[in-house]
Amino acid sequence: MTASSAENSADSKCSLSGLAPLEAVLFDIDGTLCDSDPLHHQAFRELLLQIGYNDGVPITEEFFIEKIAGKHNDDIARGLFPDWDLEKGLKFTDDKEALFRKLAKEQIKPLDGLHKMRKWIEERGLKRAAVTNAPKPNAELMISLLGLSDFFHEVVLGSDCERAKPFPDPYLKALELLQVSKDHTFVFEDSVSGIKAGVAAGMPVVGLATRNPESLLMEAKPVFLIRDYDDPKLWAALEELDRKGAPRATDTA
Repeated sequence: MTASSAENSADSKCSLSGLAPLEAVLFDIDGTLCDSDPLHHQAFRELLLQIGYNDGVPITEEFFIEKIAGKHNDDIARGLFPDWDLEKGLKFTDDKEALFRKLAKEQIKPLDGLHKMRKWIEERGLKRAAVTNAPKPNAELMISLLGLSDFFHEVVLGSDCERAKPFPDPYLKALELLQVSKDHTFVFEDSVSGIKAGVAAGMPVVGLATRNPESLLMEAKPVFLIRDYDDPKLWAALEELDRKGAPRATDTA
C-alpha cells in the first residue's frame, strides 16, 4: 500500500488549518530528519551476529521494525535480552550506538525537502524542537551532521523524561520548554511509537513513510502520511494553514 492509498483508506482530509495561528513545529530525529534506520539495522545486525543471537541468523528488517525501531534503549534491551540484567543489555546497546555513530558520520544525509521545510519554519518565526528517544551523543551528532545545530531551540531526550515515547512525556516537555500550546503545534514522526506519543500529547502528527509500513503508521492515527518534505500533500496543507492565519514574522531566534 502506498502512502497515498493508506491515508485515503482512512481519512483523505490532509488538513492542519485548525492549528492557526501556528506557534511551533516538533521533529523526531531518526527516520524523520534523515533516513537513519538502515544504519541502526546494520549496527544491530552486526553486533547481534557477533554474540550468536537468534542462533546466528541475521535479524530481518521486519524484526527490526517490530522490536527496535523508534523505541528507547531501555525497552530495546529488555525486549532483546529478557534473561539478561538491564545493565548488561544497556552495555550492548551502548556498543551498538558507538557503531551507529561511526556509520552515520559516513552516510547520513537529510531527507528530501528538509531544508525547504526549515526555511518555511524560519521565515514564519516559529519555535521548534527535536524530540527523540535517541541517546544524547546520537542526537547531537545527527543534528550537527545535518547542519541543524542552530535551528532547534530545544532538544528533548526520552531519557530526560519520566517516560520515553510512546508515552507523551517528551512531547509535553517540549511544549513546556518552548512555552507553546498543543493547539497551535504539530509534529513530524516516522515510527508507530513516535506517532502514538505525539497523538497522546494532544497534537496532530504528520507521519513520514520513510521505512515503516504505511498500514502500521496509519494505525497510530497520524493526520496524514508523506514520503518526504517535498511531498505535495504537505505543501498543500501548509499553504492552507498560511491562509488561515499562520504568522509570517521574520525569524529573530
